[in-house]
Amino acid sequence: MAVSDFPAGQRRLSSPPRQGLSGSRRQEPGGQLPRLRVLWLLVVAILLAVTIWGRLAYWQVVQHNGLGQLAGDQYLHSIPLPASRGLLLDREMRPLAVNSTVYDVTIAPSQIDVADRDRVGGVLSLVLGVDPQAMTTLLASGKQFAYVARRQPKEKVDQLRAARLPGVDLQAVEQRQYLPGGVPNSTLASQLLGFVDWNGRGQRGVEQGYQKQLAGRPGHESSYTDLYGRQIVLGPDSRVPAQNGAPLVLTVDANIQYAAEQAIAQGVQDAKAEAGSVIVMDTQTGGIVAWASAPGYDANQFASQDPNRLRDPIAAQVYEPGSIMKVVTLAGAIDNGSITPETTINDPGYINVGGVTLHDYDLANHGTITMTNVLERSLNVGAVRAEEAMGKDAYLRNLKAFGFGQPSGIDVAGESASPLRQQWRDAELATASYGQGVAVNMVQMCAALNAVSNGGVYVQPHVVQSEAGRPVPIAAPRQVISAQSAATMRMMMRSVVQHGAGHLARIPGFELDEGGKTGTSNIPENGKYSKDVWASYAGFLPADNPRFTMLVVVKHPNNGSDDHNEGYYVSAPIWKTIAQQMILQWRIAPENLQPV
Repeated sequence: MAVSDFPAGQRRLSSPPRQGLSGSRRQEPGGQLPRLRVLWLLVVAILLAVTIWGRLAYWQVVQHNGLGQLAGDQYLHSIPLPASRGLLLDREMRPLAVNSTVYDVTIAPSQIDVADRDRVGGVLSLVLGVDPQAMTTLLASGKQFAYVARRQPKEKVDQLRAARLPGVDLQAVEQRQYLPGGVPNSTLASQLLGFVDWNGRGQRGVEQGYQKQLAGRPGHESSYTDLYGRQIVLGPDSRVPAQNGAPLVLTVDANIQYAAEQAIAQGVQDAKAEAGSVIVMDTQTGGIVAWASAPGYDANQFASQDPNRLRDPIAAQVYEPGSIMKVVTLAGAIDNGSITPETTINDPGYINVGGVTLHDYDLANHGTITMTNVLERSLNVGAVRAEEAMGKDAYLRNLKAFGFGQPSGIDVAGESASPLRQQWRDAELATASYGQGVAVNMVQMCAALNAVSNGGVYVQPHVVQSEAGRPVPIAAPRQVISAQSAATMRMMMRSVVQHGAGHLARIPGFELDEGGKTGTSNIPENGKYSKDVWASYAGFLPADNPRFTMLVVVKHPNNGSDDHNEGYYVSAPIWKTIAQQMILQWRIAPENLQPV
């Protein structure tokens, strides 16, 4: 039995802990827990702080501009100030295109109570002519916004205002307005002027070609609204005024344009033709006096027009000019001394060139003829002989000098031009001499003929005379052939009217004082020539000091016989009708010349 050294009832005191050699005190494992907890809490706090400060930095620094813009947008409003489109005026300052106010009718179906739908739909259908079922569907759609009708006149809008329809908005917009044309369902000079679409952009013609000048520059006005939606007026720096478009004065004569539209439309109808066009050029300046095609279109209703009618056939389409090109061929041959009006050739009615046999239109043997006879009777063999007398290089230089092979540079949108081919076979040069196998547009052809009318001087064809009162610069005139060569050619063209194929263009009192040339060319189809033709006539007057040069082209006349589908029969009378109007309007007097 073990005996204790302490008295009974007393507890033994524990001995002091033992010291190691280093003298340090040994810790218990449970003592690390508080420190780890503190460390983890500190890490979590730091992470939370970094996250919070990072988000604050992101919103305050990175997204500062975006948030500022978002906040500003709730109170700052920019009100657009639209620019008014520049007017189009003719040479006498008569309006050709003006601006009017119309209205777009919009609707917010989501804001219209079910109980109001029938009344809203009924009124809109009745006033605007909208399909009632379509309105019912639109009103039930729940959309925030939709167009009901665009470009509505004030008379209809006044009826809608009086009805006080909920959810219906009437937005005033500027619309281009064009004058009535020479024939029903058309506007004046539609193919020349083009039109302005619903986005305010010019399409085709002058409207597109001068879009930047006509459109101007819109402005804006900034204002704030307070929490109650009240407008706070800012200083003058908050307003940027609109810059209205520049008015353009055109070289067109509205009266001649109107007469030209009537004449070409009547001529196309009489000839049962597919289409027809006429271009009239001021001989001295190159300004376009009239530019008309049939069928035309109504530029005020552009959205509902036949798209094929919108394309301008005068500048945007090419054709083969036929015998009118003989004027260019013979003028070049005269200018380089290869021929004279009295040069004679033997014309059996055909000629072989490079293994290809080419014929006169009538297949007849004409015997010995002069170059004046070639032009009077429009004989292909004579034109080929003139081209051969010039030689290939001189002939091609002559074509380029008269403006072929490159665009005319007419100041309307959409001009098409065919380059001259790089390699020519002899037969191709021969047919080009009388206007087959070479493609031109009517502006190019009229400008080339006008050089003959204008003393051998080529003047740049153009439509716009001035912009905001300042003359529009054009290319400088250039001498194509000598003045003497041009005078000789004009005399030969007078002979065409007096003794040849131009007899149906004779104007009483001007029979000796006008020059002209006919043309008929086959239309290529599917790689070969068809029996369908372009029928043309070009002329000028007075003969010695011409005031205008005019070209008429009718596509695919269908008068029942080849002879009555030719230029002398189809197009010369149209030219005559328009020329008579020009004589009256411009007070042109004959020069009392002697016969040639």
